[in-house]
Amino acid sequence: MDLKIAVLPGDYIGPEVMDAALPILEKALAKRGHRLEYSVHPVGGAGIDACGKALPDETLAACRAADAILFGSVGGPKWKDVPREQQPERGALLPLRKQFELFANVRPGLLLPALKASSPIAPARIPDGIDMVCIRELTGGIYFGKPKATTTLENGELEAVDTMRYRTSEIERITDVAIATARSRPRRTICLVDKSNVLETSVLWNKIVTERVAALAPDVTLTHLLVDNAAMQLVANPGQFDVLLTENMFGDILSDEMAVVCGSLGMLSSASLGAGKNRHGFPFGLYEPSGGSAPDIAGQDKANPCAQILSAALMARHSFGLNDVAEDIERAVRETIDAGTRTGDIAFGGASVGTKAMAAAILERV
Repeated sequence: MDLKIAVLPGDYIGPEVMDAALPILEKALAKRGHRLEYSVHPVGGAGIDACGKALPDETLAACRAADAILFGSVGGPKWKDVPREQQPERGALLPLRKQFELFANVRPGLLLPALKASSPIAPARIPDGIDMVCIRELTGGIYFGKPKATTTLENGELEAVDTMRYRTSEIERITDVAIATARSRPRRTICLVDKSNVLETSVLWNKIVTERVAALAPDVTLTHLLVDNAAMQLVANPGQFDVLLTENMFGDILSDEMAVVCGSLGMLSSASLGAGKNRHGFPFGLYEPSGGSAPDIAGQDKANPCAQILSAALMARHSFGLNDVAEDIERAVRETIDAGTRTGDIAFGGASVGTKAMAAAILERV
C-alpha cells in the first residue's frame, strides 16, 4: 500500500517528537511491504509565524490531498496575545475538525505493567496495567445542540440554555467505530456509558447501540453502565474496561479521567476519525498525542516521543487497515519500556534518556 499523509508538527516539542516518530513509522511500513509518502507543513503557532494564521491555506490543501493527517501539538505562550479566535488551538484544530467532519475521537488508555508506579491507582489494583480505549462522539450532543443562549427573564434573572440533541445516524456511525475498535482487540467488549435513567438522548443511545451491535456484531459483547457509576469504576477497577463508548460530554470527562489513571500524558495517543473515506476506502483521520506542546522542555531533548509514535500506530490501524503495522509499533514501544529505557516523565527519579535515544531504542525493536 502507498500511504500519503500530511505531517503537521506544530509547536515547541511538536517537531521533536514528530522527527522521532516518522522513521519508526517508515520502518514498520517497509517491513510489511508498504511505502510512506509525506509532506511537512506549518500549523498552529508555526502557521501564524510563517503565514499569518494557524491553519495556512497551503496546509489545508495538503491535508485535503492526503489519506490522513499526523498532527503534533500546537500552542504556547509565544502566541498568548493573538486574538482568541485566531490562537493556535482554536484557529487550527477546530477548522480541521469542521473541514473533515471528525466525528469520532478514539483515545487509548494505555498503562504498561512496567509503568504502574505512574498511576494514582494502587499497583495491587492494576497488576496487569491498563489497556482500554475510549470512543467519544465528537460533533454532537450538548456542546453543539441548538438553542444555546443566555437570556434575561421578565423578573430580571438571567437564564442560560444548552440543548443536548442526537440523531439515529450520529449514534450509528460512532457505534460502528466502537465495533471496529473492539474487533481489533482480543477481548471484543464494548461498554456503553450513558444516563438512560434520566436523559432522553441516553435512552436513544441505549436503544440504537444495543440494536446495532446485535445486528452487525454478534461476536462483540455489549455491556452498559450509567455515567456516574462508570466514573467510579474507572478508579475502583479500571482493568475491567476494554472499549468505552459514549456521547460527547461524558466522553470529554471520562477520557480525561482515564488519562490521569493511566499516568503520563507522554504515553497517550489519540485519533479523530472523519465521516469521509480516503483513497483506500478507510476513514480519513487526524492523529495526535493527547498531551500539549510542553514549552518548558522544548529543545532540550527531554520530551517523551511515545504518544506521537503510538498515534502513528493508530493511523496505520484506522486510516489504512494495517493492524499488523500498528501492532509492530506498539510491541516495539512496549518492549523498550519493559527493557528499562525511559524518558524523564516515566523514570520516577531513576535513570532516563532523551527523546532521540528513546526513539532510537524503539526503532531498533520494530
